[in-house]
Amino acid sequence: MPVSVAIFDAFGTLLKIEEGSHPYRKILKLGIEQGRRPGSRDAEDLLTKPLDLRQAADHFGIRVEASMMSRLESDLERELAGIEAYSDGLAAVKTLKAAGIKVVVCSNLAQPYASAIERLFPTLNGYIYSFAVGATKPSAVIYHEALQSVSALPEHAWMIGDSRRFDCDGPTAHGIQGFYLDRKGCAGYASLDLFAEAILLAR
Repeated sequence: MPVSVAIFDAFGTLLKIEEGSHPYRKILKLGIEQGRRPGSRDAEDLLTKPLDLRQAADHFGIRVEASMMSRLESDLERELAGIEAYSDGLAAVKTLKAAGIKVVVCSNLAQPYASAIERLFPTLNGYIYSFAVGATKPSAVIYHEALQSVSALPEHAWMIGDSRRFDCDGPTAHGIQGFYLDRKGCAGYASLDLFAEAILLAR
């Protein structure tokens, strides 16, 4: 089938974080120090609910002193400002959009990190985030939302990312052709440039 939509994972695929500050993890650690037992849904809640740091602390019932919260927020702001786009990601998106291919990002992430994606890739056709749709990859829900954002059928879409489970096997199980990104060149596509070239050949 001709390919008209390219779906990209975000972090590890289009963008990179050199050194994360892990602010949500630090809040959960504070909770443990306060006697809160970690819940089995903690990680899922952080990815499927639109929570900033203060809202996350409130959601989990964790007390964070004002000075500590300010430090966590400052660390997060610096982290977000330092996020960079992979050069092959920028090139691939430019190539695909110039050829009329619709480009969508589909990512499991906490709310604040969306701003970095939209800052570095401001002209995509769709932005699908787990915290916004209430579901994470590899749920069918999030892949369906990615297709709906550009009114596409699964057989016309290809997806790529650095997780075999979330970006290759997951979408493939739901009718989207998924591909694995391995910049070491051991398996799958070694670069997003090559992925973009393959899509243009499959049009």
